[in-house]
Amino acid sequence: MTADDEATTPSPRHRRGARRVLDAYSGEHAVYGLVLVTALVAVGWEEDTDFEVLLFVVGTVVVFWLAHIYAAVVASRAAQPAKPLKTAVADGARHASGMLVAMLVPAALLFLGTIGLIEEYTAYFLALGSGIVMLAVIGYANAARNGSSWPWRIAGVLTTTVMGALVIGLSILAH
Repeated sequence: MTADDEATTPSPRHRRGARRVLDAYSGEHAVYGLVLVTALVAVGWEEDTDFEVLLFVVGTVVVFWLAHIYAAVVASRAAQPAKPLKTAVADGARHASGMLVAMLVPAALLFLGTIGLIEEYTAYFLALGSGIVMLAVIGYANAARNGSSWPWRIAGVLTTTVMGALVIGLSILAH
């Protein structure tokens, strides 16, 4: 290995950090959150400012996050023996936290439009596109983590992106 190779090879700590981010976005609640947030951005844009869309997205995701915690707590009551309530709430919040993570990038982009750092329509389209791009990245990264060859990685990108766009489109129709 040359000095140039060492300079371009990610450190173990960098790889762990990238792995944590990927894990945060690859969980079922984060993927669900990406679909939800992208659909909400698409639904909210016509008459609303980026600030109104941002409030709509954040408010809706928080309500859905709370609903998932509630569902986890109610479901935990069926277990024998049942978890203590405090543990059930903490476990539900941790498990569903991917929904909150999923809205970070689109919300940050909408916020940039809200404060005028980028034009509102640009911020809106970047927020909308970020959900699709993140689904594509998840498809690629998951295929790579599984040791798939390049063609299968591309298939992972295409499948995750197309299926995600289809579900987002259906969600938009439902709203």
